[in-house]
Amino acid sequence: MISARKRISILALVILVAAGFFLWHRLHQKDAPADSVTIYGNVDIRQVQVAFNDNERIDKLLVDEGSVVHTGQLIGQLVQQRFSDAVAQDQALAAAQQQVVARLHAGSRPEEIAQARADVQAAEANVAAAQANVKNAELLFHRQQTLAKQQYVSLQIRDDAERSYLAQKADLAATEQILAAKQQALQLAVIGPRKEDIAAAEATLKADQAALALAQKQLADTQLYAPAEGVIQNRILEPGDMATPQTPVFTLALDNPLWVRAYLPETQMGKVALGMRAWIEVDSFPGQRFPGWVGFISPVSEFTPKNVETTELRSQLVYRVRVYACNPDHRLRLGMPATVIIPLSNNPARGIEAHPCEEK
Repeated sequence: MISARKRISILALVILVAAGFFLWHRLHQKDAPADSVTIYGNVDIRQVQVAFNDNERIDKLLVDEGSVVHTGQLIGQLVQQRFSDAVAQDQALAAAQQQVVARLHAGSRPEEIAQARADVQAAEANVAAAQANVKNAELLFHRQQTLAKQQYVSLQIRDDAERSYLAQKADLAATEQILAAKQQALQLAVIGPRKEDIAAAEATLKADQAALALAQKQLADTQLYAPAEGVIQNRILEPGDMATPQTPVFTLALDNPLWVRAYLPETQMGKVALGMRAWIEVDSFPGQRFPGWVGFISPVSEFTPKNVETTELRSQLVYRVRVYACNPDHRLRLGMPATVIIPLSNNPARGIEAHPCEEK
């Protein structure tokens, strides 16, 4: 029979050997290289404040909070009457000026030239008749002047003849001016419009077309489209509200991709590089891992934020890291606490393409 003292001695020896083995195992396990880096943080996303690009009452909004929207999807519209009227007005002005330019380029029609020649011929005939009238009035005046000197006629008759002569001369001068104007009109009709007039008309047409394009753009701006894929986080305004470019209508959460804002201890910096694969775990989906990749490592160190739980001392220096993840099912949400596991074996830097979440 083994005495009680010997049993105690043997038990103490066994305990001592077990403690030594446990201590040896812990020391060697600590020195052994880990096959992954684990860091902690929270899910983060970007947000877009979506607003109309003009001032007007909101006619209708097509999505609500929580709605998933796609790039280019129509999500709202302003009252369009004022903008439609402006487009119609500018279209009419541009069309009218287009006809002016076309007329100047076409030049004078043959019928217009023929009419100008006929006007010149009529004016020439009028001048000839006026010249004959002046000649007759002059002869009559001289005759009456001679007779008045011989006292065969009264001075009144001579004066009447003089006034008639002067009136015919004035009529001839006016008729000659009309002829000159008709001749100039004929010359212009034959030559056609001046290039300066054509250039001025074309410049006016360009201005009208630019005004039309601006009116059409303003009409298009009455419709609000989603700038990217995401989830409507807030619906700020309602139909009937006055919208302005400075007042957001929706807050759009861009959650695909999103990222986990985590912090990498300074001692682990040499193990992690951009483009390495990573796994993301969250408490909301226990046992599930979301694939991701290291997309950003801050070049500046900082102290661990107090709201981040890690197994290291909080006073040590860390580097802010963004671990991106595709989120097509919108299961990851803003603010979720997350654990990021970065494998170190068979995980080269730049192993993930630039935009893995884009559809092929």
